Amino acid sequence: MRYLLILTLLLIGNGNLLAKSDNLILDQAGFSGTYVLAGTPLERKNQALLTYLWADVYSAAFYTEASINPSQAVSQPVAQRLELYYYREIAKEDVLKAAWVTLERQHSAAQLEKLKPEVDALHATFRDIRPGDRYALNYSAQQGLTLERNGSEVFRSSNSELARAYLGIWLAPEGLSDKLREELLSEK
Repeated sequence: MRYLLILTLLLIGNGNLLAKSDNLILDQAGFSGTYVLAGTPLERKNQALLTYLWADVYSAAFYTEASINPSQAVSQPVAQRLELYYYREIAKEDVLKAAWVTLERQHSAAQLEKLKPEVDALHATFRDIRPGDRYALNYSAQQGLTLERNGSEVFRSSNSELARAYLGIWLAPEGLSDKLREELLSEK
């Protein structure tokens, strides 16, 4: 018991040990350094790990054009990609509930009523998540919003309001995780 307490204190007191652990987990996600979206080369700006109650849930990577910083990309209709790599099983119903709770926190009832048919169509493509699954939301002026699941496109919409709202679940204020958002949008 004494050794467990000492190990716990060492881990808490040494941020470097925890950072190395996060880096190993991020490496497991295997995010590419670049991605080409509708002919536009994007570069990975940041990646981050979402942990909930000490469990690693997913890693996220945010991509934009080389000349555009992450905060600019979120505030403008420019090419961008948000990629998620999952470490845990998550029931589809839990994903949908979290998405709606976040959307309702971020948008007015009138805005959501307008977007609801397309949000429902996007949600209809979701499946239960298994460890190793990879989802990506892409936006470009040419293609609109696309959703990929494990490398295959499963949804497309030309509605830029839907793109902004849905990417905002991760990238806008009052989203799923302030810490994740800050890490993805930081100017490193």
